[in-house]
Amino acid sequence: MTARAIMIQGTGSNVGKSMIVAGLARAFVRRGLSVAPFKPQNMSNNAAVTPEGGEIGRAQALQARAAMRAPHTDMNPVLLKPESETGAQMIVQGKRRGTQAAGSFMRDKTGLLEAALESFHRLAADVDLVLIEGAGSPAETNLRKNDIANMGFACAAEVPVVLVGDIHRGGVIAQIVGTHTVLEQQDLARIKGFAVNRFRGDRSLFDGGRDDIAARTGWPSMGVIPWFWDAWKLPAEDMMDIASRPGGACKIVVPQLERMANFDDLDPLAAEPNVTIEIVPAGRALPGDADLVLIPGSKSTIGDLAYLRAQGWDIDILAHYRRGGHVMGLCGGYQMLGQTIDDPDGVDGRPGKVAGLGLLDVHTVMAGEKRVTLTEAVTRDGNLPVSGYEIHMGRTNGPDCARAWLDINGRAEGAVSADGRVRGSYLHGLFSSDAFRASVLSGLGHESVAGYDDGVDATLDALADHLEDCMDLDALLALAEPVRGA
Repeated sequence: MTARAIMIQGTGSNVGKSMIVAGLARAFVRRGLSVAPFKPQNMSNNAAVTPEGGEIGRAQALQARAAMRAPHTDMNPVLLKPESETGAQMIVQGKRRGTQAAGSFMRDKTGLLEAALESFHRLAADVDLVLIEGAGSPAETNLRKNDIANMGFACAAEVPVVLVGDIHRGGVIAQIVGTHTVLEQQDLARIKGFAVNRFRGDRSLFDGGRDDIAARTGWPSMGVIPWFWDAWKLPAEDMMDIASRPGGACKIVVPQLERMANFDDLDPLAAEPNVTIEIVPAGRALPGDADLVLIPGSKSTIGDLAYLRAQGWDIDILAHYRRGGHVMGLCGGYQMLGQTIDDPDGVDGRPGKVAGLGLLDVHTVMAGEKRVTLTEAVTRDGNLPVSGYEIHMGRTNGPDCARAWLDINGRAEGAVSADGRVRGSYLHGLFSSDAFRASVLSGLGHESVAGYDDGVDATLDALADHLEDCMDLDALLALAEPVRGA
C-alpha cells in the first residue's frame, strides 16, 4: 500500500484547520479510503489519552474518530502543554520528556523532527491517505529556521500543502496573498492550493476575491467554506474555542482558570438542551443562581488556585455552598477543593505547600509518576458505567475519600463531603457517559435528553456533507502525493 498525504496549513491560529481536517477525514472514509490524521507539533492543554497510555492533542483524537480509527500517539508526536507564560511540558510520542522554557525550545529541537517523521511514516504504512494539520502560520518567518510544525515538516516530508484563510477575521485576501509574499521559494513550491473558511452570506459575492487570490498567487481555489453552525457540538481544542452555551434552566457555572486543561468535560453538558453553561472570565463574580459550580482541570493547580483567589472566586464558591449549592472538582479542580496541596519537588511549578478551599477533607501531594490512562469505572451509588481518562501527577487522600463515589476495578476513586454536596475525582470525560450525566442532572432537579456520542458522530457526518458541498474534494485528493520513504 502506497499512502498519499496532503497538509492543511492556515494563515494563523484558530482559522479552522482542525475542523476541516476532521471533516475531510470523515468525507474520505465515506468514499472508501483508509485515513489517518497527523499533526507534527501541537500546543494545547486539552490532551486526549490513547489506548496505549500516551497523550495527544484532543483535536487529533477527534480527527481519529472522524477517520473511524483508534487514536494513537503517532498522530501527534510532539505536544506542548503550557505551564507558565514562558515554559511548557513537552510530550514526545505520547510520553512526558520534561519541561522546557520557550526560548530553549525554539533554539533546540534536537530529535523532534526525526520523531515526527518516524511517526508520520509509521502511520503512512497502514493507510491510503494521511491528512496533516499545521500549527499557527507558515508566515511567521522568525520561527522558520527550526520549524517542525508547518513548512519545516512539509519540506522534510515532501508533502503538498493547501493554505486556509479565515474570512471571518477580515482581510482574508491579505492573509493568503501576504503569506505568499513572505515565504521563501522552497516553501512556496510546497503550496498547491488555497481555501477560504468561515464565509457568511452569498458565496458568489466573493467570486472576485477568490479569483484575485488565485491570480496573485497562482494557486487554485479548493473552495470557499461557509460557516459551519454546528461546530460547537464538536469537542473544543483550544481555550479560544470554549464559550458559554445558553440552554435550559439548569445552570452550571465554570470559573475560567488561567491554565484550564482538559475542558472537554464541558462538551457533553453543553450539548444538553436543559443545561446552560456559563464560563466566567477573570474580573467577574460567579453568579449566585448556579445549580452547580464545576471547577475544571488545570495544568498548574497551585498557580490556578492563586488565580482563582485573586478573582475572589473562592469567596463566591463558599457562598454558593453555604446557600445549599453543589460543587464538583475534576482533577486539578478536585485538588483545589481539599485542605492542602503540597508540591515538595516543584513538579507542578514552584515547590511549596498551600491551603485549598477546604470543602473536602482531603490532602494532595504532587509526587509520583504521571498517571496517563483510559479508565472504565462504575458509580458506587447506582452501578452506572462511566468511561473516561486520567492525566495527573498528584495523589489525594483523606477522610472524605472513604466516601469515594466511583469504583475502578475495585479501586476507590474520588471523594464526597459528608453532606453529599461537594465531590471531586481525577476522572476526566465522565460526563460523556449518558447514564451518568443523566444521574448528575437528575440530582440537580433537571432532566437529560441528549445522547452525546451519537450527537458527535452525527455532527461529523454533517461536517463531511458540508465540505463535500463547498470544496472540490476530487481536486484536493488529486493534489495529495505519495509519501516518500514510507
